[in-house]
Order: sequence, then C-alpha cells, then structure tokens
Amino acid sequence: MTSGRNDAQADGNGRIYQASGDQHIVEHHHHAPDWSSPDSVRHPAVGRAPVVLRDRVGEMDRLRAAVEPGVGNRVYVLHGLGGCGKTAVAHTLFQHATHHVGRIGLWVNASDPASLRAGMLAVAADRGATDAELTGARSGLRPAADLVWHYLDRSDRPWLLVLDNADTPAILRDGGWLRTSPTGTVVVTTRQAATRWWPGAELLQFGVLPREDAARVLQDLAPHAGTIEEAAEVGDRLGRLPLALTLAGGFLAHQVIDPWTLADYRYRLDANAGLSPIELIDRGAEGSVTGSRHLLSRTWQLSLDALTAQGLAEATHLLRLLACWAGDPLPLKLLSTAEIGRELPPSHVELALRGLLDHSLTELVPGDVRSLRTHGILLDSVAQATPGDQREQLAATAARLLRAALPEVPDRGMQDPAVVLLAPHVIAFLRRLVDWTAGPSAVEDAADCTLRLVIAVHRSGDYTSALALAHEALELVTPFLGADNACVFRLRQRVGRALFRLGRFEESETVHREVLEGCERVLGYDAPETLETCLRLSSPLVNLDRVQESIPLVKRAVRGRTEALGELHPLTLIARKSFLELAGSPGAAALPERDEIVATGPAVIADCRSAAGEDHPMTLGAELNYAFVLSAAGNPAEALPHARKALAGYERVFGPDYPLLLNARQTLSISLAALGQQAEAIEQGERLVEGRTRVLGPTHPWTLSAKDLLNRYRDESSRTS
Repeated sequence: MTSGRNDAQADGNGRIYQASGDQHIVEHHHHAPDWSSPDSVRHPAVGRAPVVLRDRVGEMDRLRAAVEPGVGNRVYVLHGLGGCGKTAVAHTLFQHATHHVGRIGLWVNASDPASLRAGMLAVAADRGATDAELTGARSGLRPAADLVWHYLDRSDRPWLLVLDNADTPAILRDGGWLRTSPTGTVVVTTRQAATRWWPGAELLQFGVLPREDAARVLQDLAPHAGTIEEAAEVGDRLGRLPLALTLAGGFLAHQVIDPWTLADYRYRLDANAGLSPIELIDRGAEGSVTGSRHLLSRTWQLSLDALTAQGLAEATHLLRLLACWAGDPLPLKLLSTAEIGRELPPSHVELALRGLLDHSLTELVPGDVRSLRTHGILLDSVAQATPGDQREQLAATAARLLRAALPEVPDRGMQDPAVVLLAPHVIAFLRRLVDWTAGPSAVEDAADCTLRLVIAVHRSGDYTSALALAHEALELVTPFLGADNACVFRLRQRVGRALFRLGRFEESETVHREVLEGCERVLGYDAPETLETCLRLSSPLVNLDRVQESIPLVKRAVRGRTEALGELHPLTLIARKSFLELAGSPGAAALPERDEIVATGPAVIADCRSAAGEDHPMTLGAELNYAFVLSAAGNPAEALPHARKALAGYERVFGPDYPLLLNARQTLSISLAALGQQAEAIEQGERLVEGRTRVLGPTHPWTLSAKDLLNRYRDESSRTS
C-alpha cells in the first residue's frame, strides 16, 4: 500500500506527470545542432608564444620557402614529442606568411572532430561560403570538407592553413579534411610520427633544443635571473624541452615579492622542498592558459588517452615501466621479457611500444646497440602520476629485467656495450625508488643490480666510473637499508677496491678496515663478505710496504674459503693466488715462510688450469704471480717463461692497455733486465710507461714506478754499452 503520494524530481528538460489512472505519454525533444564556431581563424590560438624562436633554423628555412609566392600543393607535417615546440614553429611561420609574404593565414584546432569541423567551416566562411551553404554543411545536407576545399581552391589570395594539434590523424583522413591545393600550403602539427598517416606529405621531426639555444630561451623570458651558463645548467636539468623551458622562464619572469635567480630555481628543482620538480615547473603556467597541452603534468596524458581509445591501454603500463629508468638510450633487448601481470602480457609489449613510438612518446636511437630514448621530464611526469598500488610491481619488473641483462659474474675486459648503456638506468632506478619511498626489499633488488654494474665497469678497467657509481649508489641506499646491511657492505667493498686501483692506498685501507669491522660485527667472523674484505684489505697494505700485516689476512681468507668451499673453488683459488703474490712483495724476503709460499706456485697454476682453463684470467693471473715471485726471489730465468706466457695470454684475451696485461709487461721487463737483456727490457718498459700513463695518468704511483724502472734499464744499458 502507498500513501497516495509520489515523490519525484525532474532533471534538465525532464517533466513530472502525476495521474490517478493509467496514462500513456509520448514526448519528442528536438535539439538544435551545436553550430558554434571559433572566435577567429585568422589568429593563432596558442598559449604563450615564444619571444624569439630559438634553433629550428633548417626547419624554418624549409618552411619559409614553402610559403613563397607561387608555391602551393604542399603539406608539411611537424611531428614530435608533446612540448617540443611544434606549435611555436607553426606560429612563427604563420606570422612570417601573413606579415612578410602577404598570405592569408588560417589557423584551425584539429585536436578533436568537433573543433576541426567547426574550424574548417569557419575557414570556408572566411573564403566566401554563404550562410546557406554553411547551414547545409552543418546539417549534413552537403559534404562539409568538399565545401571547405571548394572555397580554398578558389581563394583570391594565397593562403597558409595550419591544422594544429592533429594528434588523431584518423579524424583528418576519415573526413577528407587534409588535401592539397595550388593556392595554398598546409602545415600540420602532431605527435603522430607514423608515416602511414601522412602519404605525400613532407615530415619534419622536432626534438629538444641544443644547449645554447635552451639557455637563450630562459634568458629571453627572464633576462635578469642569471648568467648564460646558469641558464644552460637549468636547461640541462629540464631536458632542454621547449615547454619546460617556457614554463620555467615564465615562472621566473613573473615573480614579484621574492624573485628567484636561475641558481635558486635549479636548487629547488633538486631539493625536493615541498614540490616535485614537475609541480614546480607547472607553476610557470599560473596566470596564463592552463590547458592540458600547456602543463607538463598533463600534456602527455592526451597521447596516452588516445592510445587507450585505440585499444592500447598497455602502452600506459609500458611507459610506467620505462619511467623506472632514465632518459638515456635504453637497450631494446631489456624489454624482450617485459611483463607486468595482466596489465602488460609479453605478447602485447611490441604493440604497446609501437603505440608509444607512433605518438612520439619515445624514439628509436641509431647505433650499434638497438635502443630507445624517452625524454627524462616525460618519465618524471609519468612516474609522479603512477598510482601507488602499481609501483611495487613495476619496481619488481624493472629489477628483474635489469638483473637479467647484467651478468652476475662479469668477465674481465671489455663489457657488452648494452651493459655499459645500463649505467644511467641503474642509478635512475635507485633514485625512482627513493622518490617512491619504496620498501627495503625493492631497494635491495636495485642495490644488487647496481653492484653487478659496478663490478662490470671495474672489470672493464674503468675504475673512476666504478668508484663514482658505487659512491652514488651508497648515498641513495644507505639511508633506506642502514649502514649494517650486507648490500651496503658489498658496495663499500667496491669503493675500497676502486680506490686501490686508482692509487689511493691510504683511503682504500681506511674503507676496507671499516667494512671489515662491520662485517665481523654484523655478519660473522667467517662470513663470505668478511673473508672477501680480509683479502682486499691486504692489497693496499702491501702497496704501503706493510706486507707483514697483510699475511694473516690472506691466510684467513684462504683457510676460511677452503673450509667452506673446498680447495678448488674459484674463490678459494683467487685467495691462494693472492697468497702466492705476497711472497714477491717488497719486504717479503724477511718472511720465514717465503720459500714455502713460493713452492705452492706450480700447484696453484695447475689447479687454476684444471678449474678454469688455460686462457682464463685466473690461470693467467696465477702464472703472472708465480713469475713475479720467482723474479723477486732471484730466479729471473725461471720466471721468464711464466711472464711471457701470462703476457701472451692477456694479449689474446684483453686489449693492449688492460691493467692486468700491463702488470705482466712489468714483470716481464724486470726479468729481462735481470738477465741482461736490456734492449727488450727497455722496449717492454717503454710500452709499460705509455700504457700506464694512458690508463692511470702520469702521477699514479704505478706510473711513476714504471718510469723509475725504465730509467734504471736505460742507465744500465748506458753503463754496459
């Protein structure tokens, strides 16, 4: 039963009817079509026009030639990443064509079907179409595109038509809106790079600005904010993207109460003081046009929305994965096993990547390693907008892909070029996890990837880069994992080893002693990290003429590894090989066990050869160490064949300046000099000095030692000649 009352509410044009009996009501609502037109097609509808168009010289020369008198029947497509200045170029051309060449300029927003249709019909009206003709086109009684091009073809003056923001080319193609005419030139701006959309057109690609021009953009907008070099540094931080530069310059130009300098702006971009870099940059749009195309935080979402509308939502997930890494060239093979659950199955990665390429959200990079490059500001923007509940899975996928590409135990010598390219991406991944305040597990995975990279770079002989990578990683991970974390200990070990190779022996000793104390306290006396640190601490001690202190450390490593892993395990053999080397060190002659250590040489070589092979660096290292010990013990004739064998093996495996090869050359030269073969000793000494100078620099202790040896060989040769 009811109370006899009906409660209802009408919305919009709806009505409410109440009756006591049955009623049948039919209503017809007629809506007039939306015939709204743009306010003008004679003035470019742009946000903030550039004060001066920087760079783009070649492109502008080509486009100016396209609007010279008598030129027509041409279409030019300006394509590139959102924010790279395509509209600014079109605007500059528009001003040139209308003010200097005498063409009629017509500007149409082609970002969506309604805006394109309204703008093109306004073009027809401008060129003489009657109200009746326009009404027929608007109501569908006659083809609208045919009407527009009928009047464009018959224009009494040459024209330039700009179709701006045509990021969905199907709108142009399906409606027949894009044509050519002998009376004019068409310029299209778009993010769509796929040539299939633009048959017969000339494509001009736009990217970021050169460094000097990027700095000039900032100085054009904020001339009193700082020097050209400061502007260049801010430009570098903004990735030299025109939109970012324009927003930053606009922000600096319009501050009133407490204006910032360029140095202030750069500091706040990196300081993370309340605002993310993207939010800070977007503040430059305040008080001006704030549509999505004019904000870094939103402009690229337009392209991702378009991809989703095309059924490629996976492109968004792929771009979020790419945002875990850097804007530097990324080896494509890294994506060969990419998978983010149901959101991005492996079978869809190729299609998703094609979508990103077509919309200029990433680009292929020519070179020996097939790579793609995505703008760093775009990646920062995407990372900032990535939902929190997706970040853990993205981080796990990014770590898995990096780990698969980075060898767990890199070989010595030149590394795979693809591995070298991963250096900025590994560090960027760590930074991204810090920004996302990721959990310890994700940070440990990233730290493990960094450790693999540091080892690979170190083993290539680039100790300076290995040291810088390890230091940077430690600064990022230590606050998250704590100083007593095993990953942190391993990275600090690499710092100590790189310092040793760079001749900074005191610093190396300090780092290794601190790590050893931490490993013993946290991990245990015989933990693998502890034994590794014992072994590595011995190296700077020997070079500081404190061989007596190093012997118990190496003995401890040999004993611990033998008990835990066996006598023939590679790590045990490395320790045994290092113990053999001690007997040839300065000051070792006074050791009571020297002869005993020397006697182990043949067995160490045989065990290394059995475990790793004749030309393995470990076997060659054992040969070299034995030659070094024999020569130091006064047996150069016995040392000589081992030194030659080590040098020949290193020459087959490594390049001419590899550090281990140079060590072998030094041992060979010493043995030759001791046997009176001065000419060959001098030849090997000269090559040694040249190599160490190139690799280590002229002031490295080992370079200076090589120079001293060479001078001694020359003096001896002079005395005996």
